[in-house]
Amino acid sequence: MKIACLIALLSIGISVSAQKANSKVHINHTAIYVMNIPVAGNFYTNIIGLDTITEPFHDGKHIWYKTGEHTMLHVIQGAEQKKEYYKNQHTCFTVPDFTAFTNKLLKINWPFEDVAGNKNKITTRVDGVHQIWLQDPDGYWLEINDDNF
Repeated sequence: MKIACLIALLSIGISVSAQKANSKVHINHTAIYVMNIPVAGNFYTNIIGLDTITEPFHDGKHIWYKTGEHTMLHVIQGAEQKKEYYKNQHTCFTVPDFTAFTNKLLKINWPFEDVAGNKNKITTRVDGVHQIWLQDPDGYWLEINDDNF
């Protein structure tokens, strides 16, 4: 009986170790540091269309957004000034209706551009994916596309 229990415990341990060994590194979240949390929150909720999720701090200085099945965007208040960021360092979101999204931006007069910087223009990549570039209220660059990989 003791041997059977020992074998069972060892097999459970081996199974758990194998699961951990097969786990892959993945992105959990990206965090951005903003000057005004209500302004940033309005942008990511109402313009980008992200859904909020519960954050543990409940201090009015954090908003967490679901960005994928197991990924999040953490928006954190505390930046003292707007900074300049490079377009090549960006976050990309795929939207379900690219045309509706760009039309919404045009309607609310939110500036966007193609990859070359042409205002209110859309880039079509060599693989057929359409993309635009815009900045959030704190200057972070975002790519929005219709990639359905």
